[in-house]
This record gives sequence, C-alpha cells and structure tokens, in this order.
Amino acid sequence: MYHVVETRFREAIRRFLSERYQLDLPVALERPPRLELGELATPVCFELARRLRRAPRQIATEISTELGPVEGIARVEVAGGGYLNAFLDRGAFLSLALDLSRQPAAEPPASAAKVIVEHTSINPNKAAHIGHVRNAVLGDAFVRLEKFSGRRVQVQNYIDNTGVQVADVVLGFLHLERKSMENVRRLASEPGFDYFCWDLYARVTEFLEADKQRLELRAAMLKTIEEGHGSEAEMAEIISTAILGCHLRTMNRLGIRYDLLARESDILHLKFWEAAFRQMVDRGVITRPETGKYAGCWIMALGEAPAEEGEEAEAKVIVRSNGTVTYVGKDIAYQMWKFGLLGLDFHYQPFFRYDDGHTVWTTLAEDGVPDAPEFGHAREVYNVIDSRQAYLQNVVAAALRALGFEDAAEHSVHFSYEMVALTPRCAQELGYELPPEDSKRPYVEVSGRRGLGVKADDLLDKLEAAARAEVDQRHPEDSETGRAETAHAIAIGALRYFLLKYTRSTIIAFDFHDALSFEGETGPYVQYAIVRAKNIFRKLIDQDPNFPVDRLDSLVSAEARAALLTNEDGNDFWELLLLAGSLGSQVNAAAASQEPAFVAKFAFQLAQSFSVFYHRHHILSESDATKKAFLLELTALVERQLVAALALLGIESPEKM
Repeated sequence: MYHVVETRFREAIRRFLSERYQLDLPVALERPPRLELGELATPVCFELARRLRRAPRQIATEISTELGPVEGIARVEVAGGGYLNAFLDRGAFLSLALDLSRQPAAEPPASAAKVIVEHTSINPNKAAHIGHVRNAVLGDAFVRLEKFSGRRVQVQNYIDNTGVQVADVVLGFLHLERKSMENVRRLASEPGFDYFCWDLYARVTEFLEADKQRLELRAAMLKTIEEGHGSEAEMAEIISTAILGCHLRTMNRLGIRYDLLARESDILHLKFWEAAFRQMVDRGVITRPETGKYAGCWIMALGEAPAEEGEEAEAKVIVRSNGTVTYVGKDIAYQMWKFGLLGLDFHYQPFFRYDDGHTVWTTLAEDGVPDAPEFGHAREVYNVIDSRQAYLQNVVAAALRALGFEDAAEHSVHFSYEMVALTPRCAQELGYELPPEDSKRPYVEVSGRRGLGVKADDLLDKLEAAARAEVDQRHPEDSETGRAETAHAIAIGALRYFLLKYTRSTIIAFDFHDALSFEGETGPYVQYAIVRAKNIFRKLIDQDPNFPVDRLDSLVSAEARAALLTNEDGNDFWELLLLAGSLGSQVNAAAASQEPAFVAKFAFQLAQSFSVFYHRHHILSESDATKKAFLLELTALVERQLVAALALLGIESPEKM
C-alpha cells in the first residue's frame, strides 16, 4: 500500500527530472515527522540546486506546479528550504489497502533467479538447543521474507555427518559406553536418543581433556569416518541419521521446513573436495610448504607478505598434514556447488515428507532417483551462521575470489547473528553451578561440549504446558484437540517472536520468565490483537446473521471514506490506516537489510495502535451505519495485516486465546 504509492511518487519525480532537466537522479524519500507535513518527502531539490545553480526552493516550487497528477497523491507542497512534501489521498489509500490485503502473494516465475538460504545446519551429534533455534528461526523468517518479495528460494540444511563432533560421540560409545554396533543401532531407534548423546558428548569432552594424548584417538576416528570405511564410519552414519531425524522433528514443531539436506559425507565421497582442490592447486590458491609451522599442510595465504625475514604470512589451513580436510575446505567445495561452479552434482532421494506433502530431499553418493528437482545453481547464497564464524565465511569468499569467481564471491552473504546465552538465573534453574563471578554477569555462554544450554524440545514443552494451562482455564468447553492446537500456536508464537524481535547483532540472554511471558512486546500480545478483531466479527454475526460482512465495500462510498478520514477523528483513523498499510514497506526494508526484527516491531506497533482504536471506538454499538461499516473495514484491514505479518515470522494466528 504505502510502498506502492511511494514507488509511484518516486517514479513520477524521476520521469519529471529526466524530461524537464535531462537528469537521471536517485530520488530519496522520507517520512515527515508530523502528519501536517504530509506522508512523503524528498530532498532531491537540494541536489538539483547544486547541479542547476538555482535556489532549491525555487526548483521545488517549479516541480510542485508542473509535476501533474500522481495516482494516490492528493497534492504536493513545498516545505522548508526546498523539500517536496506529498500528501496522500486518504480515501484512495484505504481502497488500495483493502484490495491489496485480500490478494495472495504472487508465486515467483520459474525464470526468476534462484536464492539459496542455508540455515539450521546443526552438528548431528546431540539434541538441538536454544542457540540452534535462533539460527533456524532467523533463517526461516528470512526465507519467508524473500518469498513474499517474489524471490525463488531454496532452503538447504547442511549436515556435517563426518565432522569432529560426530567422531567424538562415536568415540564415546566405543570407549566410554563400550557399546556394540547393535547396541547403538537399538538406542538410535528409541525416543530420547538425541538427549542421550547430549550427555555423552559432554562426557567425551571431559574424557579428552583429562589426557591430551587421547586427542590422537579423535584424529584417527575423524580420518576413518571421513574415508567412510569400517565399523566406526557405519556407527557414525547410524548416529548422525538418527539425530538428524530428531532435529527435523524438533524444527517441525516450530514450523520450519527444508528442501534439501546436503550431507558432508557425500561431498567427500563424490569427490567434490577433490574437484575444488584441483582448481585451487592449479590456480595457485593453495600451496603446501615443506618447512615452518604449516609444513605438510595445504594452506591458503590470507595476509600480505611478512615484513621481516623469518616471519610467516597469515594463512588458513585447508588440508591438515595428516590429509584430513578442515571444515572450511569442505565448505569451499559446497559453496562452489551451490553456485554451479564445480562441474559435479549429488544424487538425490526423498528423506521426509511433511503433513502437507512437501518433501525434503537428501543427497546421496550414488543410486539417486531420476526425477529429483534441480538443486544448486543459485544467483545468491545466504549462509545463516553465527558471527563467531565470520572469519571462516570470509575465507570461503576469499577462496571464490582467488579462483576468479568474483560474482559468486559478491553474492555469497554471511547472514550472521549473535549468540543466545543464558541469564545466570536461567543457568541456575537448569541446575548448573556457576562460579561467583559468572552469577554477576549479564549472561552465561551456552556450551554444547559441556552440556550447558537449554534443549529446544525442553523449552517447547515448557512453553506449551504454560500456554495449555491458560487455554484450559479460559476455554474448558473446547475439545482436547482444539485446546492443544491453540496452546501450540501460542507457545510457538511466544518463542519465535522472542527470538525475532531482537536485531541480529544483539546477544540474547535467554530467560524462561521472559520467554514465557505473554504480556508486553510478545508474540501472544500480537496474536491477541488478531483474536480481538476476529471476535468483533463473531459478535457482529451473532447480533445480525445477515450482516453483509463480505460486502463492506458496498456500505461505504468513496466520499464517505474521505469524509471520515478528515473529520475530527480523521487523523486517528488515518494514523492506524497508514501504519496498517505500511507492511509492504517494512517487508522491503527487512528483506533488504536482512532484519526480520523490522517486521516483528511493525506487528507489535500495529497491535498497540489497534488496541487504542478498539477501546476508543465502540464498533458494534455505533449507531451511524456508514461509520460502523467504515470502522469494520479498518478492523478487517488491521486483522489481515497482522495475520500476514505474523505469517512472515512463522507465527500462526489462533482463533481463540
């Protein structure tokens, strides 16, 4: 709505500048601080003044006089020293807002450039925790924003099933638990396997730290698993596949889905790394020194030549001296495949089918199905990885540049975010003993190696239990299934909103009390605004079953809308309408800046404004039939915009609360 009129005004100014002054200038638009100054403003006349050597106000007057009509704009005025301020046609804006809010989002054309978003990517060695949930929720919200903006998006989840973390759990089963293959296979088929591995992984960390020589066990295990031979590699496959299933079930509770599960073992077995390695060697991107601290390793130089003789330039090890590939080496190969630069592809087969029929596929080293979708070949790639991995993501981009793939490097985006920590109170509630100095800090870092963190399913269970208690009290007459569905929607809304309302650069100190709160700036507050709007229409139908809810437009003329938006309550109505009509602008800003928090803030502000409107205007008891229909139009618009905003955040809108 707002962004549609905004675009029309910008293009009208640009056309005028081109025709009148033969200039092609970007036209920046601003929102004036007060309604009496209009709804759009541009300072373009100040730049014109510099080029034309004329006074900016004189140019602004000229443009405002000669610009001509712009659809959706009532008038254009000159303000200050040379601003052009546009005043929207309020009645036309409401009509446009109502029309657009009813239209479903358009599907992107098949010819649209593909965007790959990789998110979640949890090591398949233990249960998911709250930090993993932030990654997945951020990635999923960004995917929804991109799709809403008309992008063709493919969602990938990288499964590091040959990494150190999986090797550690295999080591734990063999050296600490003394489990046979059949023991592990049986355990992997039972509920709670991811929780068992959570505790085992922490024990392995202690086991390795107790004797540094045991690190050789890990190195040997890692090499065996990477090579894919023997019982250890088979055990690693059993463990990682079972844990992956646990992760998918956890994420499905949150409404998070994927298109492809790309397994690291297939990257190795299909020789992706060898193909990338050959390109990097042939083009001199990596070298293998014979002496010095990097002797025997394949390294990529990152720094300039050392200033003093004897110093070694900064470099990143890509292949260790024992022949194992580092994480970043495999990630370079994977990134090249995402852009279609490797000349190789996976085989594929279905892995899991969601209730609505959507299939998540997985990679194979051989024997895939012949009719699999096309994966990879992206125009842009967003890797959702926490900010602590910024260095490695920079190495991946640097490798692409060094290989001559400048465009791919330019479109490799590290969608970074800060970690989720725990408040000291939360850590203590979980039973962790904190040193005195940690109990005074604002947060305590999560550590999967030490088992310190909030398991995602534990958190979801607590949230659903709290929501269920509230729903049971308020709606005991509802069915068991209905109350469970409502409680689930509220619980997931609370968690997703809690994680999305913060900008990505904010460290979140997680606390059960804050996440479970349904008051203030929370998902349930916004959900309740929607329920309140729905209740207005329920009560309306109860009062008058024949009321033409589907034909509100026919009850309010364009003239009546314009009058109601300019009378004594007009500015109040207009502010609510203008805010409700700004969803598109917020989505554009959120997608461009990769900040879903903008949509979360918008939803909360609109819910707040609707609450004021709801208490100020008694809609159902309004005696003026035209005004009543107008108020219902505004209510319907706000409801649709709130539902749309929450959907972009992956939050359902329940019928009751």
